[in-house]
Amino acid sequence: MGNSGSAVKVCTDHQGGINWLSLSPDGQRLLTGSEDGTARLWSTADSQCHGHFQGHESYITFCHLENEAAFTCSADHTIRKWDVVTGQCLAIYRGHTSIVNRILVAKDYLFSGSYDRTARCWSVDKEKQIQEFRGHRNCVLTLAHYSSRDVLEEEEEEEEEERVSRDLLVTGSTDCTVKVWWVSSGRCYQTLLGHTGAVLCLILDAPNRELFSGSTDYTIRTWNIVTGEQLKVFKEHQGSVICLEIPEESQGSVHCWSFEPSDLCVWGTNELVNRHLYSGSADRTVKCWLVDTGERIQTYKAHKHSVSTLKYHAGILFTGSGDACARAFNSKSGVLQKIFRGHKFIINCIQVHNELLYTASHDGTLRIWDIRGICKRNKRRLKKERSVQGRSSQKGSLSRLFNNKVGCMVQQENGEHEAVELM
Repeated sequence: MGNSGSAVKVCTDHQGGINWLSLSPDGQRLLTGSEDGTARLWSTADSQCHGHFQGHESYITFCHLENEAAFTCSADHTIRKWDVVTGQCLAIYRGHTSIVNRILVAKDYLFSGSYDRTARCWSVDKEKQIQEFRGHRNCVLTLAHYSSRDVLEEEEEEEEEERVSRDLLVTGSTDCTVKVWWVSSGRCYQTLLGHTGAVLCLILDAPNRELFSGSTDYTIRTWNIVTGEQLKVFKEHQGSVICLEIPEESQGSVHCWSFEPSDLCVWGTNELVNRHLYSGSADRTVKCWLVDTGERIQTYKAHKHSVSTLKYHAGILFTGSGDACARAFNSKSGVLQKIFRGHKFIINCIQVHNELLYTASHDGTLRIWDIRGICKRNKRRLKKERSVQGRSSQKGSLSRLFNNKVGCMVQQENGEHEAVELM
């Protein structure tokens, strides 16, 4: 059992449930979007509310924060852009004919998905719709974006018009499909078929040309985003897959740890064939998978309701649940390290910054938790693991290390090493 934690601050300014929480790229601000139809801007330095954005005519479903601007979308069918300094509404994007439930900002583009069965692309600065993506038979729930430059060779780009703008939008829908669209023309590039339930979440690993989708059919599916081929199906969940997370250290190619004093380079556990994927489900569990093999290597239990949100941070897996608790797990061993109690309803979103955990709930509060103790213990654990791995690596060949998918330090965790970490 994990130790219970109490919040260092509880922010109660909203008059309705908080549906989303966004952290600015520079880490200086947080944005909350609420059922009360307003968004609030918070400073991570003093945890005070420094902005109150009012203007939507219905509840806010989702929000996104950049360093200089905030974006909100609403059940009033619109999207708004706000100045983070003055609180002024800078733009209103109109065109959707039903609830706008998701937005995504990439480069100079603003993308949106709606219950009107369409996704749309807007010019961020010109308050103008650039493209409409029509083809889904039901509402668009989730979005992802990438550039073909990241995944395609020149000879693979067939049409001249697409070479002008190589951006692609990915949409997941309750019609059980995932679609990939050329942004410049609105043309559907791929329709990914296989799910038998609504697609609730998407996550992209562009350097590896892979897309992951989670569904109410209880499965996660992996797709080649160039060919549209379904690569793997992860089937062990017993409920809808609600959220997905790939640690940044697992994306792309390889990662190298350097050990003093010899500066020997040893490959870490998330390199080459060992990329990790985390999935949260209505079956009250989170599972960790090896992406390349499809093997489930860990299950995180203890939740008493659906897992609604996930965040991986420096070897710690944080979860939010419908049981109104947040939890911290040792990501490798699966051991529950701490339970954060205090919310009254489902936790919809979590963020981690500067050894503070932020949780936003349908009870209308934003709670801030001190996680320095957990982070400190985890750093000691990682340091010891690296030391153990460094010594082990000097006894074996590189080919032996590459073929060991689990790694020496996992065997160590099964013994006394884990006990040391929990003290």
